[in-house]
Amino acid sequence: MKIAIISDIHDQLTQLERALQASQHTDALLCCGDLCSPFVIEALGKTYSMPIHIVFGNNDGDLFRITQKSQGFSHLHLHGELAELELGGVRFGMQHFDNIARLLAASGHFDVVCFGHNHRFELSRVEACQLINPGEVHGGLSGQSTMVVYDTEARMAEKIKLPLQAS
Repeated sequence: MKIAIISDIHDQLTQLERALQASQHTDALLCCGDLCSPFVIEALGKTYSMPIHIVFGNNDGDLFRITQKSQGFSHLHLHGELAELELGGVRFGMQHFDNIARLLAASGHFDVVCFGHNHRFELSRVEACQLINPGEVHGGLSGQSTMVVYDTEARMAEKIKLPLQAS
């Protein structure tokens, strides 16, 4: 099973479109927060047809409308601040904040913990747990638009660099 992992979209629909295009061969999508506006839910739900799992970030301001719009897509699942999922035999934890993600990884409860927030790509380990920060889809803070595709059979994460929108 291949899992697309993204974070920190910050309303950048052109970059999101590029990430979703790179995700078309995947079986599920995890989003680690900071969609920002409710219209991002529509872009996700209409463009990606496989299961989508989302946790909220600190910049997701209109949770009522984000939740309301998500109800129009049966394949889109909002998990609040923490997601606990089993996909392809791998136990995933997902949270927006890096400091909380590191604690989740140390708990021994997960095989993989995904997070965002600091906009910095990271593949690391805490004991047996793989930590994944896919970086930012937005691309405006780090100067790079990135995501990860995780293969549950090989238990390998691949960094995907997306072309940045011309300014």
